[in-house]
Amino acid sequence: MKTAQLQEEIREANLSYMLLARQMIQEDKEAAIFRLGISEEMAELISGLSPAQLLKMAATNMLLCRFRFDEKLLLNMITDYNKDRMMSQAHTAILMAGQPMEVLAA
Repeated sequence: MKTAQLQEEIREANLSYMLLARQMIQEDKEAAIFRLGISEEMAELISGLSPAQLLKMAATNMLLCRFRFDEKLLLNMITDYNKDRMMSQAHTAILMAGQPMEVLAA
């Protein structure tokens, strides 16, 4: 993949992520904070962005979203399709909810 194509893919992913994050925050702020792994302050900032600011943020060549799964256990629970999927998702949500917000928002 060429650099220009990679940068365009990153910009598209950023725009999709920012639009989804803003929609989630507007619909259910508390759930969005948990699902996005952001602080309340960050949620306020994202929801307050103008369309021009949102586009400017999305245009960066740095990926704005990141993986929150620093622990192998969490990653394995999400990707393990051999066990009961609903139970695995519930257990993962419980473990993620137990992490301090500073860890998730960092």
